[in-house]
Amino acid sequence: MNFNDLNYYGIALGAISFLIIGLFHPLVIKGEYYLGKKMAWVFLSMGLIASILSLMQESTFISVSLGVFGFSSFWGIKEIFEQIERVEEGKFPKNPNREYK
Repeated sequence: MNFNDLNYYGIALGAISFLIIGLFHPLVIKGEYYLGKKMAWVFLSMGLIASILSLMQESTFISVSLGVFGFSSFWGIKEIFEQIERVEEGKFPKNPNREYK
């Protein structure tokens, strides 16, 4: 087996996906803390921009990376609303400068 013949794209894309998904965990927490529901619009914008840019790429590697980022952003919209519920349940700190239900 020759290491020059191996395709490293799968491993690289797996690592990039892992890092992107890991990035969104603190983004959701901090975004909800500082922006609340408004963060959903940020995630929607990022998701749309990344998805459109993904369609324009010639490189499959970059296209897939942007696609993962875009759909992770869309998933972040759902997570923002779940984070709001977690804050209301007392599992995460409330921002003292904002009103909650």
